[in-house]
Amino acid sequence: MKLSARDARSFFAKPDPKKAGLLIYGPDVMRIALRRQEVIAALIGPNGDDEMRLTRIPASELRKEPAALMDAMTARGFFPGQRVVFIEEANDTTFKAIDAAMTEWRDGDAFVVITAGQLKPTSKLRKLFEGHKNAFATAIYTDPPSRDEIEETLRKAGISDVSPDAMSDLLDLGRILDPGDFRQTVEKLSLYKHGDTTAVTPDEVALNAPLTSETALDDALDIVAEGRFQEIGPILTKLQGQGVQPVRLCIGANQHFRKLYAAASDPGGPEAGLSRARPPVPYMRKDRMTRQARGWGAVKLEQALKLLTDTDLQLRSASQSPEMAVVERAMIRLAMMARS
Repeated sequence: MKLSARDARSFFAKPDPKKAGLLIYGPDVMRIALRRQEVIAALIGPNGDDEMRLTRIPASELRKEPAALMDAMTARGFFPGQRVVFIEEANDTTFKAIDAAMTEWRDGDAFVVITAGQLKPTSKLRKLFEGHKNAFATAIYTDPPSRDEIEETLRKAGISDVSPDAMSDLLDLGRILDPGDFRQTVEKLSLYKHGDTTAVTPDEVALNAPLTSETALDDALDIVAEGRFQEIGPILTKLQGQGVQPVRLCIGANQHFRKLYAAASDPGGPEAGLSRARPPVPYMRKDRMTRQARGWGAVKLEQALKLLTDTDLQLRSASQSPEMAVVERAMIRLAMMARS
C-alpha cells in the first residue's frame, strides 16, 4: 500500500508490528536514514539491537545470498519482543529475494524495513510494496520540514515552550539545514535549556545554530554595512577558508544592499520595505537590517549599489587583479561610506 506524506509521519512514529514491512525510498539519503532509524526504534525499543532483535543485511549481501532475508525474517530470537530485518540500499536487483520473502511472510515473522534510492514508478520493488496488502511504501523527498514536523522534533527533544519569534527562526533553519544538522541543533538547544523553564528565545536559537557559510556571509555583510572596517580582513579570510568565492561575496553584498535600498526608499518605512523583501528576511535579522537601512539612507545606498555594480563588472572582466583583493577593497570602501 502507498502511504501519503501525512500518513507516513504517523506510521513512522507508531508503526504497526502486525504489518509485514515498509519500503522507504527517495533521493535524500540523510532524510531516509533518519526516518528508518525512527521506525526501527519505535518497533524494537532502545534495547532491541543489544538483544539481537535487529538484523542488518546490505543489499550487496542479499544479491549474493538471496535466502538470507527469508532466513532472518522467519528466525526465532533468544530474547522476546518484536524483531526487525533491515535491508539497506535495495533496488530491483534484489527484487526476487524480497518478493519471495514478502510472499511467505506470516504473523510472528520479523518486520522488514527496506531503504532505497530514487525508484521509478515502473520499479518492480516499488510496485511490490505499493501493491502489497500487508506492507507499505512511501517516498521521502527533499522538501523542507513542515511546522508540524519541526514541532514534533522539538517535543521529542523535550522542548515544549518556544516563543513565536524563536519558532519563526527554527522554521528558517529547517529550510537551510540538512535534517541531520537540524536535529543536532535541536538537541543542542535542548541541552542548553536543561533546567530552564522559560520559553526559547531567538537569541538562544541563534546561539545554538551551526555557523554555516551563509551565516558567516551575513556576518560579513553586517560588518560592512555597520562600518566596522577593521573586521573586514579577518571575516573575508574566514569565508575564503570555507570555500566562498569572491563572486559569491559580491553577489551577496549586492542582494543585501538592494534590500536595504528598498527598505530605505519604502514610503511605509524600512520595516514595511523589509517585510516585502523576496526572499523573505529572517526575523532574527529584520531589526538589524532596519537599523542599517536607517543609518545609510536611500542616497548613500544608491551610491553603494553603483560601487558594487562596478566591482561586479571588474570581477567579470579580464582584470589581472586578484579577485579577493578587488572584493576586499570594495568592502572597505563601503564600510568607510557607512561611517561618513
